[in-house]
Amino acid sequence: MTPLLSITELSVAFRQNGIERLLLDRISLQLGKGEILGLVGESGSGKSLLCRTVIGLLPSRNLQVCGGSVRLEGSEILRDAAIDKIRGRRIGMIFQNPSSHLDPVMRIGRQICEGLALHRGLRGRAARCEAITLLDQVGFPDPAAAFASYAHEFSGGMRQRAMIAIALACDPEILIADEPTTALDVTIQAQILRLLMDLRAARGLSIILITHDLGVVAQTCDRIAVMRHGRLVEQGEKRALLAAPGHPYTRELIASHPALTSGDVPPLPSHGHARPIFEVNDLEVAYPGGGFLRRGTGFRALRGVSLQIWPGETVGIVGESGSGKSTLARTLMGLIPASAGSVAHDGEVLTLRHMAALRRLRAEVAMVFQDPFNSLNPRKTIGETLAEVLRSRGLTEPKRVSARIDELLDMVGLERSFASRRPRSLSGGQCQRAGIARALAVEPRVIIADECVAALDVTIQSQIVALFRKLAAQHGLTLIFIAHDLAIVRNLCARTVVMHRGEIVEDGPSAAVFDHPARDYTAALIAAIPDIDPDRPMNGGLSPTSQRELTT
Repeated sequence: MTPLLSITELSVAFRQNGIERLLLDRISLQLGKGEILGLVGESGSGKSLLCRTVIGLLPSRNLQVCGGSVRLEGSEILRDAAIDKIRGRRIGMIFQNPSSHLDPVMRIGRQICEGLALHRGLRGRAARCEAITLLDQVGFPDPAAAFASYAHEFSGGMRQRAMIAIALACDPEILIADEPTTALDVTIQAQILRLLMDLRAARGLSIILITHDLGVVAQTCDRIAVMRHGRLVEQGEKRALLAAPGHPYTRELIASHPALTSGDVPPLPSHGHARPIFEVNDLEVAYPGGGFLRRGTGFRALRGVSLQIWPGETVGIVGESGSGKSTLARTLMGLIPASAGSVAHDGEVLTLRHMAALRRLRAEVAMVFQDPFNSLNPRKTIGETLAEVLRSRGLTEPKRVSARIDELLDMVGLERSFASRRPRSLSGGQCQRAGIARALAVEPRVIIADECVAALDVTIQSQIVALFRKLAAQHGLTLIFIAHDLAIVRNLCARTVVMHRGEIVEDGPSAAVFDHPARDYTAALIAAIPDIDPDRPMNGGLSPTSQRELTT
């Protein structure tokens, strides 16, 4: 039987100033009708470039196809002048970051109607009815209201659903989903993945799912293709490939996938007569509502939060987007003022003797942010960034600054030559290591890591987690690790705090929280984690009670 999409010996090169570098090297793949193909590999492996080449959206004029063919139902489309009629109409694409691909000044309904008018000739009331039907199909509770809304009025999960609705508007035969769930919570991720599977069943869609999460492909895909350095290193039926991977890189990916079984998690430290390094009592944080020159009721991001964190602890804080995780972290750092209650650092309440307490806090607590690129100054080299921190901290003699920079790079596993490089020349994992080195430059007692591995490949994630584990053990650091990936928290943190709608709903040793959750909400979060076992049902184990508590 002829495959729906056939890619044969496809090669793409970067050409500039007489220099040529091969980015895709003779890729051959096939996609059958109604099949879900998982395309996995680390950043820079060529996954997204391959799919963009298929639909004629090469991101640079310096990129050129230098060989191979792409056939849709036997017809060549790679050099087809009518690719604009195929793109969207027969092959749709969902991009990784919906905020960057949804028009911020155009209502969602109008964005859907554009495709309906261009490819299906629907306009006016007919287009509006079809758009509302699509929004209903992708799970909007009030599709008519969503039709008239802007992208910024939606959560990340709902924006991703809007992107899917736009892609489905032209009733394509193939849907390319490029990392559609990377930055989403496990519960929202499970909803999006189940939606894609339901759409495949209802519409007979063929789907190419690009991801770095093997748990996602294990539970959703029929076949898996593994890419590395622009080459296809392995492909096959998912059960066979996961059970007996033939390529060393595939084995490395599988070994790097975080599991819910405990690894080398340190035991909870004995408190003895120690004083908590952070003590939070009945904390509330409220944001004013209504916007500029308008009155509103406001929004309470934290309500009645009480928490103690002890020296030497590794504490994971988990929960869905909007649960208050990052707000709590920024309040601990003194970046957000408390509306009520108190935060004490090492016995000193931040609201009393505010400036003196903040100076001491900033000298002892460092933060690693989620986006490694935007958290580093693009105009400074890594060495200049570290030197700036060392000089402002004043603990390093001027003549030792260069040597201390080398020590910090050694600590985070970067070569010393990285001191002369700028962030744009580093990968995401390397940038994150540089961010950790900057945090260590202040010689902190505490590191707060806010979603710092969310967008990294599993191999890089495992390296960063191993680095944090090593630093906590060797330097006695207290680690507050905020994440929506519960498997990583289970492997790294001795204690887990679960947040929901601005409140702490569960707090205890990680083994107890994960193995015997006391709340249905916690059980729902754990059940939603994609498992590398392909026979475990998607979002399996959720009771009706759990579902109600999760969605209400």
